Amino acid sequence: MDVEQEIEEIKERNKRVEADKAWETSNMRKICICILTYIVVVIYSALINHISNIWLSSLVPVIGFALSSMSLKFIRKKWEKNRKG
Repeated sequence: MDVEQEIEEIKERNKRVEADKAWETSNMRKICICILTYIVVVIYSALINHISNIWLSSLVPVIGFALSSMSLKFIRKKWEKNRKG
């Protein structure tokens, strides 16, 4: 592999890293996580009125964590497209 090719690969990698960082800190991602968390809590609240179960109650933080760590790929692709153009 020659030096120019290595430099191009590094530049491409840097672009991906910059896009990842921009997405992780974007307001769009935060808003989507808030909306998804709200929906889960609404569903949970509806269920908990009928079922009082420690196992079900324990799922709320797990689901919240899962939502916050999701990449939301569909929304991210739309966001990146709008960000570039």
